[in-house]
Amino acid sequence: MGEAELHLERMVKAPIEAVFDRLADIESINEWQPHRGSIRRGSRKTSDGPVGAGTTYEDSTLFGKAPGEVETFEQPTRLVYHWAQKAPWGSMLAEGWPGYTLEAVGPQETLVHHDARLRTYGIYGPATPVMKRIALRERTAVLDALAASFT
Repeated sequence: MGEAELHLERMVKAPIEAVFDRLADIESINEWQPHRGSIRRGSRKTSDGPVGAGTTYEDSTLFGKAPGEVETFEQPTRLVYHWAQKAPWGSMLAEGWPGYTLEAVGPQETLVHHDARLRTYGIYGPATPVMKRIALRERTAVLDALAASFT
């Protein structure tokens, strides 16, 4: 098993409520998140009702499908997703916890603290350093796209 953690920050020129709503809207993520150079191909909500703790979703990536769940939903300051990817034979390969803590800096500015944890298993374990580099590139692109989506 391998583990990696990332800590990134980005200033977004938008009110904290708008930033939280954009990060929590699983269906609209496909409109603003990066496509070029990303391992992510799309996301879709798989449970009914409004997004909140326990809402389920599925990401499609270059590595396959990764079902997930909203683990923490504390509007408008904290949002944590949890996804897991399994091999076709059922063994866990990797799971991640991308989380966002939002801090209002002013009425039109939000500081986004983005923490992401990655855990790898089995055949993915030795690849943890490479997967961390991929995750860093991916998470940086997400924050850049989030900031750009408000300009």
